[in-house]
Amino acid sequence: MMQPRLKAGIWVRGQIAICQAQSITAMVVHKGNEDAGAVLVKLNHFANGCFVYSRVTTMDGDLGWMQVAGGGDGGRETEMQCDEYCRKQVSFDRDVWVLEIEDHKSAYELDAPIVEF
Repeated sequence: MMQPRLKAGIWVRGQIAICQAQSITAMVVHKGNEDAGAVLVKLNHFANGCFVYSRVTTMDGDLGWMQVAGGGDGGRETEMQCDEYCRKQVSFDRDVWVLEIEDHKSAYELDAPIVEF
């Protein structure tokens, strides 16, 4: 059974508020469709890696996140690959949201499990 979902814009603003409460820098890199845009989260842990996650729905109808770019190498090249992935997605779909989180302490947690398909 599908779970009810927050509108994309509300979800993004909520994540920014969570980050601000924890003194984590978070910003909207690209504003997508307020109601139903896809969501990408660029999570930069600096020395501990940079990752891009895409919000997905599992076969069971649950919310999950799939890593779509980046990795544990915290080098500049990895961050550039993440930025390029986000740019390409925005060029394909102007409705996509891109939320960038700069988390030196690795304190931020996604609101659903990371899944693999």
